[in-house]
Order: sequence, then structure tokens, then C-alpha cells
Amino acid sequence: MDAAIKELYERGLKVRKEVLGDKYVDNAINSADEFTQPLQEYLTAHGWGASWARAGLEKKTRSMLNLAMLTALNRGYELKIHIRGALNNGVTKDEMREIFLHAAVYCGAPAAMESFRLAKEVFREAGI
Repeated sequence: MDAAIKELYERGLKVRKEVLGDKYVDNAINSADEFTQPLQEYLTAHGWGASWARAGLEKKTRSMLNLAMLTALNRGYELKIHIRGALNNGVTKDEMREIFLHAAVYCGAPAAMESFRLAKEVFREAGI
């Protein structure tokens, strides 16, 4: 890894852990093998270091955008991860409800229904 990418990776790792938690991130990185390790490095450096760590938007806002985009893309597994991250970033249940209701108009009822279902599952797991 060259120095510039290494710097992005380190910055991204810090933000990724702040949002998703040490346990989740450590597990994702430590369970990577020779096939998936480059993806973990890429996502940490570019997704988290070059995007999430940028100035201009607060983490809470980025989380809210992720909830909407992942609903639109119907990416349930990632949505659950980012619902947890959104809670860590201060997004409330009421705000999530409004995000998913708003997404229902633009993404369709089935996508919003799945997002509500997954959010309830995460809330239950988190004791909320």
C-alpha cells in the first residue's frame, strides 16, 4: 500500500470504527482472507477515508443519506449495519421513520417496508 492510500486507510479505519463500532470493524478486517482483504482495504481507504472522513457533512447527515440510499438500492444487509451506525451517529428512531416514509414515495412501498422491518429488528437487538 503506498503512503497516500495508507493515510486514507488509517483515517478511514478511525471513522469506520467510530460509526460501526470496533467489534464489527475488527471482525470484518480480521475475517478477511487473501481474496477479500483487498476489498476491505479499498472500502476502508476510499469509502471511509476519502468519503466519510471528508469535511462538509456531519456523520449524522451521512448516516441519514446512507439509510435513504440503501433503502433505494434494497440492500438489506448493508442497511442493518448502517442503521446501527446511524444510531451511533445520533439519528433517532423518529428520524429513521421519516427517512423510510419519505423513501416510500420515491423508492416504493416494498423497499420502505423492508427498511422498517430491518430497523425494528435492529432496535430490538439494541434494546431500543
